Amino acid sequence: MTRVFSGVKPTGHLTLGNYLGAIRRWVDVDQRQSDALFCVVDLHALTVDHDPARVRRLTRQAATLLLAAGLDPELCTVFVQSHVDEHTRLSYVMECVATDGEMRRMIQYKEKAERERARGGSVRLSLLTYPVLMAADILAYGTDEVPVGDDQTQHVELAKDLAVRFNQRYGHTFVVPRATRPGVAARVMNLQEPTSKMGKSDDSGPGIVYLLDEPDVVRKKVMRAVTDSGEGVVYDREERPGVANLLEILAACEGGNPEDLSGVYESYGALKKDTAEAVVELLRPVQERHKALCADPAYVEGVLRDGAERARGMAKPMVDTAYRAIGLLPA
Repeated sequence: MTRVFSGVKPTGHLTLGNYLGAIRRWVDVDQRQSDALFCVVDLHALTVDHDPARVRRLTRQAATLLLAAGLDPELCTVFVQSHVDEHTRLSYVMECVATDGEMRRMIQYKEKAERERARGGSVRLSLLTYPVLMAADILAYGTDEVPVGDDQTQHVELAKDLAVRFNQRYGHTFVVPRATRPGVAARVMNLQEPTSKMGKSDDSGPGIVYLLDEPDVVRKKVMRAVTDSGEGVVYDREERPGVANLLEILAACEGGNPEDLSGVYESYGALKKDTAEAVVELLRPVQERHKALCADPAYVEGVLRDGAERARGMAKPMVDTAYRAIGLLPA
């Protein structure tokens, strides 16, 4: 079977964008058609200033929500990154294969470093090197496919380049991965800033629908969504990003196509109302399951413990092979 690896970073509460853009596909497709691993990548949350207690809390919440959304530990492997030492073991080896220039060309590093310099500060070294850790996350499992959004494609390409380079220098060791992109609503936009991604680390709360938002909160956020000047409710991502975002969300909730909804609605209000109700109904079973899982923390802990053991069993032979290939003496 094709092996799939993907993860979610616990830097904020999971959003509708995370669900429609990634998690739902993991549940409906990847865990059923692949040998799939899904990871809460908590080590990546340490690349910026953070509250340790909050990282732990968000890590547990993210894992619980993944299970609530429908990931089945009988079908896939669900675990926490820091529970499997092979990620950091392989990360250093891949740092010895990557170059400084490659790291500094990473778009997210360039953008965040520039913002910090403008404030008179600097970023952590781990922000520069975290794409190598991400490559190690992927390569440790012999991953074939990595389902990601557009903003992470560059990092998967780095993993691919590092795998090829390592294989050429030290002998064939790693599977060369490829990025795969979900279809409709792969990039859900902020309701208040429809040209920006709905990110869980964003401070613009009114524009973000969180998976655990109460139904009335969801309705309020959607009804206050920014729309565009112009006549008619038509789908045009370039000229009408606000309306297009609502149409994409509605289509994704109902399993349709946003272009088919173009011209169906006579007013923004009607579109917003239908979109709000569709989101509420989409999130209802996830929230109910999350509540039940929170009442049984021992189950979640058991899933993560078993998942880490299974993941370690997959990763250790690969990492041990890489250590020998690059010249390290076996313990």
